[in-house]
Amino acid sequence: QVQLVESGGGLVQPGGSLRLSCAASGMLFSIPFMGWYRQAPGRQRELVATITSGSIITSADSVKGRFTISRDNAKNMVYLQMNNLKPEDTAVYYCNAVIGSIAGRLDNYWGQGTQVTVSS
Repeated sequence: QVQLVESGGGLVQPGGSLRLSCAASGMLFSIPFMGWYRQAPGRQRELVATITSGSIITSADSVKGRFTISRDNAKNMVYLQMNNLKPEDTAVYYCNAVIGSIAGRLDNYWGQGTQVTVSS
């Protein structure tokens, strides 16, 4: 069964940096879409950044210039480099992916989430 597992979250002071990783594993053939979303207490889940298998990137205005999404197609991984973190970045960050099976089926997957806390 396909799984997405996030790592790299933690506690950091304002202005600090973190790098999140997400690994896809299991029976898969392709990952045309991967992205990061976040959800803070009392708020709706929001898009942070996405990237296609062809490296087409979208990102939220609130993170432009601070966060960078990238992927390693050979390793089935996606990363989120977060710099100049602010308290308002505090949230649970979720990995999301559209994954194609060997048989050609496309399905949407979510990771369990990793906590990012920005506090002085």
